[in-house]
Amino acid sequence: MIAFERSEVLRYLGYRGAQPDEMVEQNLDRCIAELQSAAAPKSVFQAFELSHLAEGTMKTGGVLIRSKNLARTLKGCTSVYLMAATLGLAVDRLITRASAVRMSDAVLYQAAAAAMIEAYCDEVNDTLREEAERVGLYCRPRFSPGYGDFRIEHQHDISRLLDTPRKIGLTVTESCLLVPIKSVTAVIGLSNTPQPCHRKGCEECSKQDCAFRR
Repeated sequence: MIAFERSEVLRYLGYRGAQPDEMVEQNLDRCIAELQSAAAPKSVFQAFELSHLAEGTMKTGGVLIRSKNLARTLKGCTSVYLMAATLGLAVDRLITRASAVRMSDAVLYQAAAAAMIEAYCDEVNDTLREEAERVGLYCRPRFSPGYGDFRIEHQHDISRLLDTPRKIGLTVTESCLLVPIKSVTAVIGLSNTPQPCHRKGCEECSKQDCAFRR
């Protein structure tokens, strides 16, 4: 079972400081319980050397990346973890089935699954942080393709380098969508100096008009 904050689900649902009515609360409890039963979380990660070639230009795993946002996060790092995580196809099936017969449930599934995959990624992050600290390294906040100017096309590169189709059943479509949909790929910098926080979300994203921004 993946532990996650109910407040995060409500944030995804658009309840900014307000509370849903009793009927919504009951339906949300049911949907969360069904998601917990359906979820089959899996993850894979691997460390790669990182080269800074020019301002905003880096190379890791043989992949050239141009992103000022990512370069800022990885400043001072000489290696990175590439990671991928998924909740599995059964979660997709729940959402798809609900979308066809009861859209209100589909909305609840989507919000709860979004909070669930982020919480699971935090668990993976904790594992990576502990592994890194054993060799004197410190994790930077994870940064995913599609955030800021880090091109979403790099989903393909991360999937290929980590062999996600074979290892965790995660594939990337031609339009760069992840399948299963409740999945995440990310880059996590490794440096010799600690940062106060190894988890950041909205703080690292430049999209100020996002409806889900904290």
